[in-house]
Amino acid sequence: MNDLVAALLGLVQGITEFLPVSSDGHLVIVEELLGFHQEGIVFEVAVHVATLLSVVIFFRARLLALLRGALAGSSESFVYAAKVGVATLPTVAAGLFALDFFEGLFEMPWTAGAGLLFTGACLITTRGTLPAARSAEPTWLQALLIGCAQVLAIAPGISRSGTTMATALALGVAPFAAAEFSFMMAIPAIVGAALLQALEASPPSPELWRAMAIGGVVACVSGIAALAVFLRVLRAGVFHRFAWYTWAAGSAFLAWLALR
Repeated sequence: MNDLVAALLGLVQGITEFLPVSSDGHLVIVEELLGFHQEGIVFEVAVHVATLLSVVIFFRARLLALLRGALAGSSESFVYAAKVGVATLPTVAAGLFALDFFEGLFEMPWTAGAGLLFTGACLITTRGTLPAARSAEPTWLQALLIGCAQVLAIAPGISRSGTTMATALALGVAPFAAAEFSFMMAIPAIVGAALLQALEASPPSPELWRAMAIGGVVACVSGIAALAVFLRVLRAGVFHRFAWYTWAAGSAFLAWLALR
């Protein structure tokens, strides 16, 4: 893997991990278009960890507040953290009992295009649900349901942030509260996925270490930028417009696969 490809894949991962357009789906598409397929998964682990760092940096104030609250015995902090844990349980169950199924989807490139079409269908619903969503925090049941939506995003093309946001807004959770909860959920989800992948990874070569460093830095920086754009789009009330992009990208990729 040369430096340019490493930077490109890191950029794709960083931008699409947090914008509601599916990072895994875009990586599948880019690799198919370039005719490039990674040997092993250690590079993917590196860029996922880099995007985790993006979340930690961007939400550092909220994370520190939760940590201070927990250390001070704040029930509010414990309850919020526990709800994030509850929301993570469905993904843990899917990783334990359905991992082979989801991994098989990545062997079929068309699933990335189909997943993007599904993501668009989820996103367009936010046009009606976003203005009416008012709750400051999800309930325990809502947290579990949002976590169930996150399971779908294990499949290529289905956006984690898109499905969890669409679900949270449909349940009445206010836009910024929904976004914060969605990205807090991303921390254990990314950590868990990275650990599972790392267990299967082979030791990287010196060349791959360089590619991992380049891809990781680009993914982290672009991830922070993507988070800022995400929240700006929420403020503008036009979150649903990402649906047009996912429909266009998914349709174009499926057409390319059919005609190549």
